[in-house]
Amino acid sequence: MFPLKDDNPSNTAPIVTVALIVLNALVYLYQFSLAVGGTEGLQAFEDFVRDFGLVPCRLTGACRVGPELPSPVLTIFSSMFMHGGWLHIGGNMLYLWIFGNNVEDTLGHGRYLLFYLLSGVAAALAQTAVGPSSTVPMVGASGAVSGVLGAYLILFPNAHVTTLIILGFFFRLVQIPAMVVLGFWIVLQVLSGLGSFGSSGGVAFFAHVGGFLAGMGLLFVLKPRARNRAA
Repeated sequence: MFPLKDDNPSNTAPIVTVALIVLNALVYLYQFSLAVGGTEGLQAFEDFVRDFGLVPCRLTGACRVGPELPSPVLTIFSSMFMHGGWLHIGGNMLYLWIFGNNVEDTLGHGRYLLFYLLSGVAAALAQTAVGPSSTVPMVGASGAVSGVLGAYLILFPNAHVTTLIILGFFFRLVQIPAMVVLGFWIVLQVLSGLGSFGSSGGVAFFAHVGGFLAGMGLLFVLKPRARNRAA
């Protein structure tokens, strides 16, 4: 299932959501620019990811952090705006665009930004807890966006999402309740995470799960506006 849009209009301009999408795009364009130029460019790209991506063992102290490297705490935030490829950033930004505007409308711009960043922090800590000695850099907005999905599921479970269904050569656009789309998504993340437990590299599924659960919890901590909570 590939969600494309929802039928849930917002009452305010999603300025923070748009700003986050633009910032992620600009960082990705910078990353892409580093990779241009043959072997040296590719090395520069890899160095950038290694330096500013979140490396769990640096955060836990299981491996050395040289003085030339940024603080491991800083990389929790810098890694949220970095991506491994155009499909990676494209998928994350599509989900953020579809579901972020309504969560921003509910929380308000300032609390929504805080919510987004805290969801990303929780996601990073969840993935680090699963693999504290991992030396593989983690990058992507997936954890923070997962928090948005968790909040949306609670706020607007009955909103309908236009979803592209692909079964072999069969394509169809259908309207599916958000609780089905997002419920299927989080179950898939949990199962995929359990299936990849102990492996190195790949998708940080536990960051997705951690961000999703954090988003559900933070929604109540940050007290959304009651008038916007009906879907």
